[in-house]
Parts: sequence; structure tokens; C-alpha cells
Amino acid sequence: MTRDLVRDDVVLSSRTWVVKVGTSVLASADGTLDLERIHHLAEQICAVAETGRRVALVSSGAVGAGLGRLGLTKRPDNLPELQAAAAVGQSYLIRAYDEGFRRHGRNAAQLLLTHEDFDSRPRYLNMRNTLAALFEYRAVPVINENDTISVDEIKFGDNDRLAAMVANLLQAPLLVILSVAAGLCRTDPGSSGHGDVIPLVKNLDDAALGLAGQSKSALGTGGMRSKLQSARLVTHAGGSVIITSGKADRPLTRILAGESVGTLFLAKGQSQGARKRWIGLTARPKGQLIIDRGARLALETGNRSLLAIGITEILGEFEKGDIVAIRDADGHEFARGLINYSAVESRRIRGLRTDQVLQALGEVPYAEVIHKDNLVVLG
Repeated sequence: MTRDLVRDDVVLSSRTWVVKVGTSVLASADGTLDLERIHHLAEQICAVAETGRRVALVSSGAVGAGLGRLGLTKRPDNLPELQAAAAVGQSYLIRAYDEGFRRHGRNAAQLLLTHEDFDSRPRYLNMRNTLAALFEYRAVPVINENDTISVDEIKFGDNDRLAAMVANLLQAPLLVILSVAAGLCRTDPGSSGHGDVIPLVKNLDDAALGLAGQSKSALGTGGMRSKLQSARLVTHAGGSVIITSGKADRPLTRILAGESVGTLFLAKGQSQGARKRWIGLTARPKGQLIIDRGARLALETGNRSLLAIGITEILGEFEKGDIVAIRDADGHEFARGLINYSAVESRRIRGLRTDQVLQALGEVPYAEVIHKDNLVVLG
């Protein structure tokens, strides 16, 4: 066994893991659910949990399982048929996990989520409290998108992003993405040639993102680019990510042992608190503020609040307390925050000094449009 000291440090310090497994990992050659692989995965998760770690599983596979149960040979193109396949497959999938976990003295706990659950701060906190209680009861949360009711407006897009959001919800130091790929390769695994797996990525920049091809599996919805974009969400918040093959032998227990499997993406900077992760990386903005160059400089370098005088344009409709995106004059989004004024009020006071806000509104309930404590500068 080859030990990796960098991985040792990441794994030993990570007391909460989020594990994501894709549809193509769980599917047999004929597209039906591979029960043996599910039970193998359950065994590994329980082995990690027995070390005192908390493990949450984000699992695709409901639609794929439903296709097999319904005798379909390919993923439907229309939403009602997809939702029907998910409805049939979800019960079959969770039953398979529960059987696997109960062999090792644990229960599977099903959580079906939509993006709206993450947009709402009370529901977001309720999710975190529920997950904490499940860990106390030695249950393994099995999380999936609620495909039976999801529509475009509330869909995550794929479970890679959902896994990243769950990792940020739990402030998990480690996200493990189990894929059909062995890791990030120097060439696209979906092309005719297979490059070597890159064992370590210290900075998930545009150059690293460019190594991802456009390929994706027949049953799944994601690809390597989706996985890297999700990894960015986690590493920016202070967590690390490992992408490795879920079809390989014992990937989770080998990671636990410190072996160099897959690609490790290191955390970028210090870990952010749960509230700032929600503001900057999880909830979707309701509107946008365009600000001038001086205001951007103040926010990025001075730990300052955003004042009305720096705002040049208001886009969208929002209410006080909503999250808004902050863009510069070139349209680049570089920050997000909880706004103190509605869109109507913001349009009336944009570009004004604080003493002029009184004349525009008749009162000045807040000196700041967005207070620095409610503002997150993005990477």
C-alpha cells in the first residue's frame, strides 16, 4: 500500500464525509440496479462510520432503477415519464440501501430535496438539524433530488451540485465523488485515449477545469465538468474533494487508509461558517446589484459594507432579506449578500449618499444596503 501524507492529513482531519455516487456506478450492464455494488458501498460507508465519522450519502439512481423496473432501455426525454421512473425507482433504491446498511447495524434514512429547500433559510436549518439527529441515531442519510416533483425552476441540474450543497450545509471537510472515471485525467476519458489520473490538484482553476471533457453516461446527467464545478463550490468554502472510481475495489476504505486513489482537490483558504456558505454558495440570488469600481475595491480589500452611493443599477425584483448577486460594471459576479432594502427602495436610493437616503425614503432604517457581516466575496 502506498501512503500519501497529504491525503493522510486531509482524511484524518475530516470527521464528516459526504459521499456522492452516480447512476452509472450503481447500474449493471443492462441498466438495472446492481444490488451487489450497493451492498458493497453500504459496507464501506459503515466501515467509515465505525471510526466515529459522520457519513451522508448523496445517491443518484432512482431514475435508472425505475427504468429497469419498467423495462425501459433508455432514459425518457419528457418530464412526466422521467418522474414516473423516479417514483418507481426511488422505493426500490432506498430498500436496497436499507438492506445493505442493516447488515451492519445501521438504518437508511431517506431525504428527498429540491433547490427550494436550500433557498429557504428556515428549511435549510431544519435540514441540518434533521441530519444531526440522524447521525446521533447511527442512521445513514441517503439524499437524492426529489425527481418525482422537480421541474426546471427547482432542479439542481445533477446530483454533483446537490452533493456540494450538502457538504457545505454540513460544513463537511471532505466530499468523495464516486464516478465511472478513475479521477481527473490529463485527457478526456470520454475520448479515444485515456490519460493518466492526476493525483493532486492544489488549485481548481480554469486550466484544471479545461481538462474535463464533455462526455457523460447514457443513464446519468452529469460529467467530469459538472463534478469539477461542484468541487469548486466545496474547495472555495474550505473543504477538500476526492473524485475516484466507484466501480473500483473498496474506494472508500482505501481512502480511509490513506491510499492515493483518484484525484484529491485541496481546500482553498480557511473553512467558511455555515451561514456564509448559505449566503455565498447555496441559496439562489433573487436579484442583482451593479456597482462601480470604487465600491468593488472597498468590498474586496477593505472588509466594508455596501452603501447606496456605490450602486449604479438594480436588476430583478426582491424583498428585504433576500439574497442578491453583486456584479461589477463589466457584469462579473464577485459577491453575494443579504439586502436590507427591497428592489423598489433600492432603485430610489441607488447612487445616493447616506444623508440623501433620508430625503428619498423619509427614514434611514439601515446605513448599509448590505452589511459586511451579511456579505460574501466569491473566489
